[in-house]
Amino acid sequence: MKIPRFLLTAGASGSGKTLVTCGILQAFKNRGLDVVSFKCGPDYIDPMFHAKVIGTKSANLDTFFTNEETTRYLLTENAKDADIAVMEGVMGYYDGVGGITTKASAYDLAKVTDTPAVLLINCKGMSVSILPYVQGFVKYQKDSHIEGVLLNQMSPMLYPRVKKLIEEELHVPVYGYVPRVEECRLESRHLGLVLPDEVVELKEKLNRLAEVLEKTVDLDGLLKLGNSALDLKVQTPDFLKQVEKKKTEKAVRIGVAKDEAFCFLYKDNLELLEKMGGKICYFSPLHDAHLPANLDGLLLCGGYPELFGKELEKGESIRQEIKKVLEQGLPVLAECGGFMYLHDTFEDMQGKVCRGVGQIPGKAYKTPRLSRFGYIQVTSKERKLFGKTIDSCPAHEFHYFDSENCGTDCFAAKPESSRGWDCLHATDTMLAGFPHFYYYGNPELPMAFLDRCRTYRQQKKVVSTEL
Repeated sequence: MKIPRFLLTAGASGSGKTLVTCGILQAFKNRGLDVVSFKCGPDYIDPMFHAKVIGTKSANLDTFFTNEETTRYLLTENAKDADIAVMEGVMGYYDGVGGITTKASAYDLAKVTDTPAVLLINCKGMSVSILPYVQGFVKYQKDSHIEGVLLNQMSPMLYPRVKKLIEEELHVPVYGYVPRVEECRLESRHLGLVLPDEVVELKEKLNRLAEVLEKTVDLDGLLKLGNSALDLKVQTPDFLKQVEKKKTEKAVRIGVAKDEAFCFLYKDNLELLEKMGGKICYFSPLHDAHLPANLDGLLLCGGYPELFGKELEKGESIRQEIKKVLEQGLPVLAECGGFMYLHDTFEDMQGKVCRGVGQIPGKAYKTPRLSRFGYIQVTSKERKLFGKTIDSCPAHEFHYFDSENCGTDCFAAKPESSRGWDCLHATDTMLAGFPHFYYYGNPELPMAFLDRCRTYRQQKKVVSTEL
């Protein structure tokens, strides 16, 4: 399949990848192109910025979560019919699992999807030293896939001379430069960038950046590079063929928390639930007094409940309603912030204690540093989740908060490490804890969840009939 595409990467975090990626996306959109975007790795916030630009949801691609076949399928499924697909890398180009491998790095993604990469270089404080920097990245792996560079924070006066040196001495194409644009900065907080809706005049800022990039970046060259990417051989994963029969059944209604406090959702997770026979019913614990009617299951994702602790506490009616339906057996999958919300109490960013749903005994509390961080393999000690036998599931944790009651029904093992810890509350109707799951990593998990939702719906019918 023909998918025009390129990957924008860098030598380290903090090099400006997200801002420059958004600027390029905006410039392509302003040209009237049909653009799709992807973020490499387990990131929720950067795709939100992409989405603000392109007008549709951005997706993730992660070679820790998915095998090569599934990764290519997700790329083509999300990018078919697009004029150009732009991928944003993660951390440094070669930085992967465990800090000692290239697995799940941006380089790994470029290799698996055979995608040309453009190396974004933060040139602040460098001139000729840029050349050995570029040379090192290009030559570190024989199949580096780096087919060009883009110079960030580069002086307009110095640029022509540095470009000439790189292209003549290293024979690496230079696709332009990004000058410092003071009014186009993205601020950060404890879990990464602030959310796009919090950035004042974000659209105006990105349009300003796009105007600059039209003058300083070879956008036509990037499009040509993207169109040079080789066709991909893609197969639909076997499990998707197997779930087609579920579409003949009545869809199960899944209540999905989505608002300013609960916003860490993978686009592909929700779409997979729909492919497996789920109907997504959004609601807001912040703004709604009640859950959607006739739910068969509940999904409480991560986000920033700690920023809205008192507001969530004031939503007493929906908190009580959630507790009631969970006690009645409504299946729930709760991750990180959603897990915190289920506690008796949780602290906000100021350390003030706020009332939660009360389904998980104990308190979630703020810590001074990341409690647990990175990729994990989660295995149920009973080998069962939602009543079904399930193998280990890839996941990740990233949180500054912890809990007096993290759960002990599963074990999280760090890859390329001897470290691990107990985690998660796992029953026939609940999976709740700090790990975030990507459903394509082990599709048995969302299928087991939906099957349990179907069982709950049937049980409701039986009870209703008896009454």
